[in-house]
Amino acid sequence: MHVSVIGSGYVGTTVAACFADLGHEVVAIDVDEEVVETLSAGESPVHEPGLDELIGDHAGSRLRATTDYEAASETDVTFLALPTPANEDGSNDLSYMAAGARGLGEVLPEDGDHLVVVKSTVVPGTTEDVIAPAVADAGGLTEGEDFRVAMNPEFLRMGTAVADFQDPHKVVLGATDGRAYETLGEVFGPLVEETGAPVVETGLREAEMIKYANNAFLASKVSLINDIGNVCKEYDVDAYDIADALALDDRIGGKFLRSGLGYGGSCFPKDVKAIICAAKEAGYEPPLLEATVEVNDLQPGRLLDLVDEHTDVDGRRVAVLGLSFKPGTGDVRGTRALPVIEGLQARGADVVAYDPVAGENFREAYDVDVEYADSAAEALDGAVAAVVATDWDEFEALDGEFDRMAERVVVDGRHVITRREGLTYEGLTWN
Repeated sequence: MHVSVIGSGYVGTTVAACFADLGHEVVAIDVDEEVVETLSAGESPVHEPGLDELIGDHAGSRLRATTDYEAASETDVTFLALPTPANEDGSNDLSYMAAGARGLGEVLPEDGDHLVVVKSTVVPGTTEDVIAPAVADAGGLTEGEDFRVAMNPEFLRMGTAVADFQDPHKVVLGATDGRAYETLGEVFGPLVEETGAPVVETGLREAEMIKYANNAFLASKVSLINDIGNVCKEYDVDAYDIADALALDDRIGGKFLRSGLGYGGSCFPKDVKAIICAAKEAGYEPPLLEATVEVNDLQPGRLLDLVDEHTDVDGRRVAVLGLSFKPGTGDVRGTRALPVIEGLQARGADVVAYDPVAGENFREAYDVDVEYADSAAEALDGAVAAVVATDWDEFEALDGEFDRMAERVVVDGRHVITRREGLTYEGLTWN
């Protein structure tokens, strides 16, 4: 099939490359000329394992990039994969989505059968109440006659996005008519045939809500194990032994049971707050979801309290290990390192930070006065304390590097550092 993808961020770039790998003819559309040039050169504009290889294989053949929306009119289906950042109140900023929908509507022909698919995460009602009217109004088109709409939520994790697309837990197709399901079936048919992934055919609002329910459930699981871990800490109980036992119960499972500094990233924090905001707007106060956010927000402060128990950081050097929100990615959106660094600086600490990938991204994203080290050893040199904010594999191998510290105090927010003699070690939710 001929597929267009509007938006070339993490999701859009991954989806476009993976569609091309499935055999579709794909055009990636983005307003950023530099992004388009990067894709056209066969390189990925985002750091994501496996993506450079896919783009290198298909750029110039089944995958091309352009800034011209007109290219979408030559395709059968367009996926909107544009940002939906949070407003101050937690609701979604739909300006990028609406602009993309209008740009698409301006180029679609009348009497066509083009399918417009919302790929971005949006609250229930957005596809039919915002996106469809934007397309229709921009082009003087009629939904159901000149174009159709559908919703296909993504379940792609930073650092494993390509693998998540190629081996999905489920494929959710939201639409209101048989022709839309048929077109989506043609797009995802090769993937479903290859993987045997279950296909969920549902309505537009149900498809929108499935993504929020998915992320809200997982975020709540993280906060629940952190709440349990906080109790364990008070009773000198190892929370990871508890988690290992919980994982043996197939009603619970072992995933997302690593207690510690909490969840971050571009999805969980934004999505949980957005669905809370949408629920309140509809007249319901969701207490469990609000508690999920509250517990998550507590964890950096608890880590800082542990630092205070062992040393005074005022005017002294403190190492922060890890700046990305999780290992395997350079993404620093929602990183738990930020509130930790801000808390240390509020205590007067001179913070030096190290991350294998995300240092420059953090520097560009946040206006904080931090010294950036080129290695963990350099960050630890002369520090009176070290805190672990991201569980990169290389931090597990640290040992003699701690001997370079002025005071060997380590507060581990991710359960990655090995205890040893001569090290004052504190786990955030374990002893």
